[in-house]
Amino acid sequence: METLHYLLMKAYTNLNRWLMAQASTLGLSPGQPKILECLIQNGEVNQKAIASSCEIEPATVGSILSRMERDGLVRRRQRNGDRRSLYVSLTPRGDALGRQMMELFHQADTRAAALLSPQEQAQLLSLLNKVCTAVQPEEEAVQ
Repeated sequence: METLHYLLMKAYTNLNRWLMAQASTLGLSPGQPKILECLIQNGEVNQKAIASSCEIEPATVGSILSRMERDGLVRRRQRNGDRRSLYVSLTPRGDALGRQMMELFHQADTRAAALLSPQEQAQLLSLLNKVCTAVQPEEEAVQ
């Protein structure tokens, strides 16, 4: 029997490989689909919230957002005179691509759960949430 860490990495790698192949057909690069999903789900948010939601380092988010802004997917602006935080929102083009990615995420979920009963799917979600909590970095667990 294969180990838990190996199976988790293998499932992630296979699913991520499929998703990135699909995203590349839309002209998206790594990191961009997650950010589009975050903005579709949350509306306008600051870069720090994107980093936290997407599990990406803030500096990495900044460079991904620069490319996305250049490509007309997002816009960044100050809000309420707060010069320290830039708020990010989708452009119409970004919203359209984000909605296409949401459909691809749904397809990925369907593929991943294809051999599971509804009860097994619910149990898997519950168990994966427990695994995520158990392996959460200590500095995040304290907050």
